[in-house]
Amino acid sequence: MVLIDDLTNHLYKNTEYPSFLWRSGSYSVLLSIHAICRAALYGLNKTEVHGLPRFLDLLKARADYKTRTRGLLTVSNHISVIDDPVIWGVLPLSFAAFYGYQSHRWSFASHDLCFTNTPLSHFFSLGQCFPTHRIKHSKHGGLFQPTFTEAIRMLSRTDNPKADSAIVKRSGHLSWPRNAIDPLSSLQPPPAFPSQPYDVRAYNAPSRYAVNSYSWVHIFPEGFIHQTDPSERNVRYFKWGVSRLILEPVECPDIVPMFIEGTDRIMHESRTFPRFIPRMFNKVVVSFGDEVDVEDVFGDLRKRWRELCDKENEKLLQELKHEPRPSAQSYYNIRGRDLHVEEHRQRLLDQLYKQQLGVVSEKLKCDPEVVEMRKECTKRVRDLVLNVRRGRGYPDEDPKSGIAETWKLEGPKREGQMEDDSWVKET
Repeated sequence: MVLIDDLTNHLYKNTEYPSFLWRSGSYSVLLSIHAICRAALYGLNKTEVHGLPRFLDLLKARADYKTRTRGLLTVSNHISVIDDPVIWGVLPLSFAAFYGYQSHRWSFASHDLCFTNTPLSHFFSLGQCFPTHRIKHSKHGGLFQPTFTEAIRMLSRTDNPKADSAIVKRSGHLSWPRNAIDPLSSLQPPPAFPSQPYDVRAYNAPSRYAVNSYSWVHIFPEGFIHQTDPSERNVRYFKWGVSRLILEPVECPDIVPMFIEGTDRIMHESRTFPRFIPRMFNKVVVSFGDEVDVEDVFGDLRKRWRELCDKENEKLLQELKHEPRPSAQSYYNIRGRDLHVEEHRQRLLDQLYKQQLGVVSEKLKCDPEVVEMRKECTKRVRDLVLNVRRGRGYPDEDPKSGIAETWKLEGPKREGQMEDDSWVKET
């Protein structure tokens, strides 16, 4: 880790855009899929949207990446395999055409389903999806996989260390078209990241491009498709991954909770042959909640997280003998403390935090206080989604529904029809 005042000589400068070829391919994929989803929603189903004008205003205000000051995180329940990308068909086609590439969402897609071969890897990479390992199907899944590091950086504005690309360079697999990287990138090797340690496949690292600063990331925190009786629309417990996307970015992202209804009728897990064909002529409802006051809801947790990180980094500064020493020139002195030194120390801590962005020390991964913080942060996110659900007229849930242990009542199976008659599928 580099510990100097001026880091510019040790970092890649963000290049402005991916290559024209990559931008064209991504724009084409996003726009064509958006058109198909919108046609399905409004041509073959009845669709109702709540809170869309407010959400569109937020997206339009973020259209110029140079003026963004924070990322955007949307969270929702998950009731069908087609939730993403179908629900984004509620955005006007004109919006996707004029703002789509710079303002469209980034999402998490299962590595074992969407990145199994070269054509699929390129398609989903161009469609702004992160390769995500599922614990059931990969030993590399979980809360601290490299994909979450990339997502956290996407919610920030950052230059990344050269060491990141060295992982890819050592793999020796940068040839086009096998890997999902930008072949005409101005950076060599092209900015990429492995989806897991020792991965020989290099996925395009969008956080390296200035156009992707403070991006929009969407996540389904349940991690499962959960289909219940339409009169109930219960929400499973949320997994802790969403807490990392809130606690760790340099600036807390704007957060918009959502609630989805009806897409489960289009692709219900109980459907029979022909299983691959969507069932049309259903009612779909997508509700956007109000933008959250993130400082009021999550400010205390973020402050404590940063304090814990700084405490760890202060130890690192001392070990490397890089602790700031009193300067001969002192601008202020209050109660015997030299503020010049304090400011220098804080600057070093800020640099360290940005260098480590998305990477958590072994101690903080399992620290009991941090675990409780993640639990509390996740609970608050779930409450935001439940508020949108409540606005749709559904009764309040039993508070026990937000606890993982409660869902053991579904039965021992991980997928399929559970003992409580709900349908579950891991995503």
